[in-house]
Amino acid sequence: MNFKQLIFIFFCLFFFQKAFAQRNYEGYNFLGIHGGISFFDIQTDDLVTQQKEGFIAGFTTRGGFRNDFDLIYGISFQSESVGVEGSSPLGTDTQNIGYTIQGAQINFMGSYNIVMKHLSVEFGPVFSINGKMKLDRGEYENYVLTGYNTLTAKDIQDISRFNVRLAAGLTTGLEHFRIGAQYQYGLTNMLGELNGNDLENDNFKGNSSTIIVSGVIYF
Repeated sequence: MNFKQLIFIFFCLFFFQKAFAQRNYEGYNFLGIHGGISFFDIQTDDLVTQQKEGFIAGFTTRGGFRNDFDLIYGISFQSESVGVEGSSPLGTDTQNIGYTIQGAQINFMGSYNIVMKHLSVEFGPVFSINGKMKLDRGEYENYVLTGYNTLTAKDIQDISRFNVRLAAGLTTGLEHFRIGAQYQYGLTNMLGELNGNDLENDNFKGNSSTIIVSGVIYF
């Protein structure tokens, strides 16, 4: 899926949501731009990982649906980072080896308004499409990962490209500007693509864990 396809999906979602908003006598529909910082990690027993910072930015819509509920749809582009511990082949140097995962998210969220247009709880699924878990520095590609004898840093880059996450969070602010925090947990095994590749471990399991602190401006 390329950038043009993602933009097309976003505008389809926008018009779909607008149709729903018009069914509500007090309906409203906002288009917004959001951005923030992400704190990403992989929950796994198969690697020694460390949470690292990244960023996220994109487009979103928020519309009144019924009573105290809003609907939120959007597309985000993210760059997430994570560290994996490994040592030089001679075991003389241990590093927290950095990786970067770039991709896009499509989210479908419900929002319950505690205070209409000012404070809400949000929840729903997130569909993530991403590239490789790419090594930040090539000099570490032959470092052996902690807990293994032959598994190297370059061996674990081809992770799953499609993942489903469950998100929940809280936003607060003014009618046209909000800040918020959200937690996303991966329901799918993002390390599953590593299995069956004749690696030292053939049963990798790992779920993404992401905290996002962001702001959004609505128009």
